Amino acid sequence: MPLNIHILKKLSLPLSLISLFAAMLLFPAPVLRGASRGLLLWFNTVLPTLLPFILICNLLIATNSIHLLLHITGPVFCRFFGVSPYGSFAVLAGFLCGYPMGAKVTADLYRQGNITKKEASYLLAFCNNTSPMFILSFLVMQNLKDNRLKLPTLAILFLSPVIISFACRPSRRRSAKVSVGTSLFSGKAQTASAASSLSDALDFSIGNALEAITKVGVYIMIFAVFAELAALLPASDTPLGFLFLSSLEITNGITMLCQSETSRKLLYILCLSETAFGGLCAAAQTASMLKGTDISVCSYLIKKLATALVTSLLAAFYLYLF
Repeated sequence: MPLNIHILKKLSLPLSLISLFAAMLLFPAPVLRGASRGLLLWFNTVLPTLLPFILICNLLIATNSIHLLLHITGPVFCRFFGVSPYGSFAVLAGFLCGYPMGAKVTADLYRQGNITKKEASYLLAFCNNTSPMFILSFLVMQNLKDNRLKLPTLAILFLSPVIISFACRPSRRRSAKVSVGTSLFSGKAQTASAASSLSDALDFSIGNALEAITKVGVYIMIFAVFAELAALLPASDTPLGFLFLSSLEITNGITMLCQSETSRKLLYILCLSETAFGGLCAAAQTASMLKGTDISVCSYLIKKLATALVTSLLAAFYLYLF
């Protein structure tokens, strides 16, 4: 029996890939529809909004210009979140730039030795979030269609990761006690990204940004195809199947939720918890950004699920009060 289980585990990946290949051959129309929808979403929305942020973050780190920004953000975020000055930049990027910028900046800082593994894992618990622009424009205005929900929704989705940060904060925060100057000029070995000239830094930053944004686009396309194929399954019209489909990718998932016959209050809670979790597509993007590091993706997923739970409770509490 143990041998049979071992054989099944060994064959599970090849059989899954063969089944997916067969499904793509049998149902080419949903595959084409999903791939087109995913690539258009990436090209029209994700590429113009995310690529400039990736590029400027790369340049800030590559040219060491980040220290000027850290003199502003460091004193506030270091004390409030218990992070190092470099970690405060990951917090800023993670709350303002959207998925997967928080993970990318954290991984880049960790690879360069600017933050420890302990701090990197802590930062990932709360600083890889949906951007305010996505929350206000896409979630509230385009789908929920209620401008009165702008401030409450933004407050809830910002407060829940802050709560998680306090719950996950390490008991000893040695890095938070390091001053900005000490952290920046500690003499640690720098990688190739710390280029000596602006042209070298720009070339490296552009290449790195294009690689990252291309990966994001491919993941969006893959999960859009998955969603189209999964919708063909018999169980897709059940409540559990519906929740699974909506959790694959948040843009399509939120649209699905808002087009369903779900009650207004439950819809609000589901949309916010889905946004807080980020969807499986965002989780795959995050895992891609963490490649080459020893940071646990499973730990990140558990904390994102906890964030989604806290968000749903806050949303329910808000609906109960108002």
